[in-house]
Amino acid sequence: MRFTSALKTVAIGFALYASNGAALAQGGRNAEEAKKEEAAVRAEQTAKQLGLDPASKLPPATVPVDPQNIWDLDLSSGGRVRIQLRPDIAPTHVERIKELTRQGFYNGLKFHRVIPGFMAQGGDPKGDGTGGSTLPDLKAEFNPMPHLRGTVSMARAQSEDSANSQFFIVLLPRMQLDKKYTVFGRVIEGIQYVDAIHQGEPPADPTLILQASIESDGKPPVTALPTPPAPAPSIIAPLPAKKPVPAKKPVATKKK
Repeated sequence: MRFTSALKTVAIGFALYASNGAALAQGGRNAEEAKKEEAAVRAEQTAKQLGLDPASKLPPATVPVDPQNIWDLDLSSGGRVRIQLRPDIAPTHVERIKELTRQGFYNGLKFHRVIPGFMAQGGDPKGDGTGGSTLPDLKAEFNPMPHLRGTVSMARAQSEDSANSQFFIVLLPRMQLDKKYTVFGRVIEGIQYVDAIHQGEPPADPTLILQASIESDGKPPVTALPTPPAPAPSIIAPLPAKKPVPAKKPVATKKK
């Protein structure tokens, strides 16, 4: 009897252990699923904060180099800066940059606002931050690309839809600008020349864009502004000089 009772006790103990073990395993699975659900909720909340559709995919951080989407800036402070344009995230802004570039709009313009550790801003024909092209302002194309070192973004006034021709190159990361300005490219070569842009608001000796070009157009780098052409000679023959008319002598009156 005692032996049988002992066997029953051991059997009950094994049953309880197996039951507890199954409960623990089930609890582990539930905890893992809870973590996954929590991560999914956090991702959805982050996407909403960024103004994104949770089902949409983030754009790639980099894209293949295509000469049709490389913006070359030859600077008076030395060197060519190569900027990868991103029509996949800001198609209208990239098209504006290409249009103005091929018009020669940016040639000779200066970087009028350069803040150390922040950014270098240019693209204003007035040179004081208040100007733009004659083309209409652009509707914002805010995107999730961050404002990292070398990011190129469009400057604007207070209105979100007021970008036109001015742009800025980020010198150090400034994430607080994300989703507030339209990122349309990033420096892929020549960041040292960006660092050499003369500083100031405005700079005493501003750095100029000697030439802006789209790489597929094949324009060679320039190191100085072109010399203005000499005035064309006049095709109108000058009038012959008039001979001086001798002054008339006063006529003496005869005395009677």
